[in-house]
Amino acid sequence: MGTTTTGRRATGIAALLLALAALCLWGSSRMTWVTVTSSDGLGQDRVTDLDGGTWAAATTPLALVLVAAIAAAFAVRGWVVRVVGGLVAVVAVLAAVPAVGLLVGGASNEQASDIAGFGRVGTQVTAADVATLPALLVLFGAVAALAAAVVLIRKPAAAGGLSGKYDSPAARREAAGRVGTGSSDEPKSQRMLWDALDAGEDPTVGDTDPGDTDVSKGTPPSGTRPEDD
Repeated sequence: MGTTTTGRRATGIAALLLALAALCLWGSSRMTWVTVTSSDGLGQDRVTDLDGGTWAAATTPLALVLVAAIAAAFAVRGWVVRVVGGLVAVVAVLAAVPAVGLLVGGASNEQASDIAGFGRVGTQVTAADVATLPALLVLFGAVAALAAAVVLIRKPAAAGGLSGKYDSPAARREAAGRVGTGSSDEPKSQRMLWDALDAGEDPTVGDTDPGDTDVSKGTPPSGTRPEDD
């Protein structure tokens, strides 16, 4: 299996994991994390539900970051992919922190009062009940995001990224120079052969296949020259 195929498969797997992680974080942000019972001393106790977007305000923005990482995984290549993977790992840790804190330490009345804003109105919190499912969902999403980060970091450096037709002319000339000197390990596409000719290089240097095109005799590669988009 070639490096390009392996890289595309890795990108696809990472994209699926990132989508799953983003969905978990977004779904959890819409669920009730803590149910607060409060009293103002004048009437019956009041019950308030605090969802993930309120209790862990960063959950929704982090889900959006993971969605953006899907696009970045397809758009970048080389060492930048590893940077994206590192950022995804950071996002996963940040998302997991409030969930772990809630599952391990629970929710104190003081914390619930501050988040619900009751301290400003003189309302006293008498109970704070924690729902474990939303926090577990966030942890599942964080694990999926970490797995995506590992896939991106281990992705072959030469694979991935957008098609070469989106490269700048300078980048294409540099690639053509590598083809002309035989220092490139990438397959010689028709576009790269034409770019090498434009750069004054012989794209057949280093080729031993007698069936290859003899560019030195002025015979261009078969087919018409692809148009730049």
